[in-house]
Amino acid sequence: MKGIILMVFSAFLFCGCASSQNKDLKYTSEIDQKGKSVFKDGSIQISNPEVEYEVIIFDNYFESWFARKAKPRGFYSKAYLETKNRQWILSFNANSRAGKRGFDYTIDYQPTIDYGYEVNYMLYNYLLYFQEVNRVRLD
Repeated sequence: MKGIILMVFSAFLFCGCASSQNKDLKYTSEIDQKGKSVFKDGSIQISNPEVEYEVIIFDNYFESWFARKAKPRGFYSKAYLETKNRQWILSFNANSRAGKRGFDYTIDYQPTIDYGYEVNYMLYNYLLYFQEVNRVRLD
């Protein structure tokens, strides 16, 4: 009897996990086809030649965090990513200017510039990572 209950539970668990991974991504049409991100030697280079902006992040642990925790491209809308990035970067830069520990630099992010989906997506994920690793909230 325990074996049957265990098999039924396992089947439900397997089906539940499989179905949660196959959700349709709502915003795949917003993904830049020319934007790209390249991980190499503890850094990531994010670029989009159409908008001529490039972000380079030097952090040895971001790549593994990204592989484990980031939502897939197309999960968030570009508007959502831009809104969160603007909000978080304002907070980040305010902390940096105040000399708070861990905020050693400012981020130059202009709300009037269209950086494209890829740059916003990777910047959003880096800011999520930064908050988790440093146990801070950028609100």
